Amino acid sequence: MPSLGLALMLLASLISPASSCTEQEKISLLRLLAGLSWNGGLATSWRSNTDCCTWQGITCNQDRKVTDVSLDSRGLEGSISPSLGNLTELLRLNLSRNSLSGALPLELVSSSSIIVLDVSFNRLTGALHELPSSTPVRPLQVLNISSNLFTGQFPSTTWKAMENLVALNASNNSFTGQIPSTPCASAPSLAVLELSFNKFSGNIPPGLGNCSVLKMLSTGYNNLCGTLPGELFNVTTLEHLSLPNNWLDGGVNGIGKLTNLVTLDLGQNGFSGNIPESIGDLERLEELHLEHNNMSGELPTALSNCTNLVTIDLNTNRFSGELNKVKFASLSNLRKLDLLFNDFTGTIPESIYSCTNLTALRLSYNQFHGQLSEKISNLKYLSFLSLSNNSLTNITRTLQILSSSKSLTTLYIGCNFLDETMPQDDSIDGFENLQVLSMSECSLSGKIPDWLSKLTNLGMLFLQSNQLTGPVPDWISSLNLLFYLDISNNSFTGDIPAALMEMPMLRSDKTPPKVFFELLVWNENTFMQYLMLSAFPKVLNLAINNFTGVIPEEIGQLKGLISLNLSSNGFSGGIPEQICNLTNLQIQCF
Repeated sequence: MPSLGLALMLLASLISPASSCTEQEKISLLRLLAGLSWNGGLATSWRSNTDCCTWQGITCNQDRKVTDVSLDSRGLEGSISPSLGNLTELLRLNLSRNSLSGALPLELVSSSSIIVLDVSFNRLTGALHELPSSTPVRPLQVLNISSNLFTGQFPSTTWKAMENLVALNASNNSFTGQIPSTPCASAPSLAVLELSFNKFSGNIPPGLGNCSVLKMLSTGYNNLCGTLPGELFNVTTLEHLSLPNNWLDGGVNGIGKLTNLVTLDLGQNGFSGNIPESIGDLERLEELHLEHNNMSGELPTALSNCTNLVTIDLNTNRFSGELNKVKFASLSNLRKLDLLFNDFTGTIPESIYSCTNLTALRLSYNQFHGQLSEKISNLKYLSFLSLSNNSLTNITRTLQILSSSKSLTTLYIGCNFLDETMPQDDSIDGFENLQVLSMSECSLSGKIPDWLSKLTNLGMLFLQSNQLTGPVPDWISSLNLLFYLDISNNSFTGDIPAALMEMPMLRSDKTPPKVFFELLVWNENTFMQYLMLSAFPKVLNLAINNFTGVIPEEIGQLKGLISLNLSSNGFSGGIPEQICNLTNLQIQCF
């Protein structure tokens, strides 16, 4: 055994020179290290007297040539050295999710070996360099330069050398000029083109129709205008078409040709006309986003054929008519249905309650009427329900039905049930997971009901613009998570109750639970939209009531308050100096 060990040691010493990376490759990597102002601890591994194939983030092939440099998410700061282009067999370079700055070296884009180049999520600046027109075809297949600070127009000659390009992601930069269509002509295998969140302008070029195998086209959040070119509808391989937040207009009648679509997002543009019956040919469709456009007409019956739909977002359009034409019972995969701000009429079709996987249903700001059906209790997973600003009736029965919805966390039913009475009885027993409750603008009479005291998870309560009377009940301070209370524009009387000065969330800087809404929530007071419960400010609004007496000194205990409104009441005395303790206060009205 000792003699065998000695033999192995001698053999290792003989082959060691050949088993190390070359000096040229080591120098190229060390130049990268030298250009970093913060190397994330690489220096402890990248030492000149060791084999670079053993360094952190470095992979070599059997010939001891560097094939992979994987240095993502290491906190690197500094510039990218052009010397990496000297790694003659480098296949994959990943420098993503760091804090690298400066330009992207042309030597990397023009490399004769790199097939995957990912420098996304850094702070790289400047324009992309043009490759000389004489540049031979490059092997690059994946180029991800997203989430940087690049500017200028896309180079035109560079893409002529990129015949092997499969995926190009340049989103979240500041590129200007027109959407490039050159990659489609020169790269027959291009499958992914991601250019969203830039400053591109002009029309969508018809040349994109040459992308014959394109699966994803994303050019949202730019300044594009005009209509969708007919050539685009010839790219039948498209699975994801995402063009939101532009200035596009015209109709969408050709969309039925894209039968492989899984995602269609044309939201926040200026599209008009109706949804064509050909939408029913998109049987693979899972996401349909047409929100914030000028579309109109009734929903087509053929929408029922899209049985894989998970999300339908048509909010803020001019759609009209009744919903009975759509057979919601066939949409068993539907999880989110948003029809906010339209002109739908009639009663809420009971077939919606056959979509048993629904987690979010918003029908607000339409013209629905009648009573809520008991069949809504079939929606066992319903977390978000908004029915406000319709003409629904019978608030007592509505609350009795909904109180059995164990998953419900957000409930908006305001601006309905006009001139009815706030239910006081104990038959409303549930809502144990409710976090947001809005019953505003209903002209409801009566008092704040005691059953609200059971909603121990309640964080936001909107009761403004009703005709409620009496004092604020003392149990209000027992709602330990309540941080947003608006009871303005009612007829409450008496002194400001001491219980309001004892509300735990308003007395502390503790943030509300970090819970995400199923749909964006619009705050009418600030004209802002919120995705998280905790993003709302802490608010106490008692304005426009009949409160009397003095403003208690204990109000200085509500140190978490962002907004306080006590205006239009009958208070006497002065403003207590303890109000100066509210250092977080941004809005105050007396």
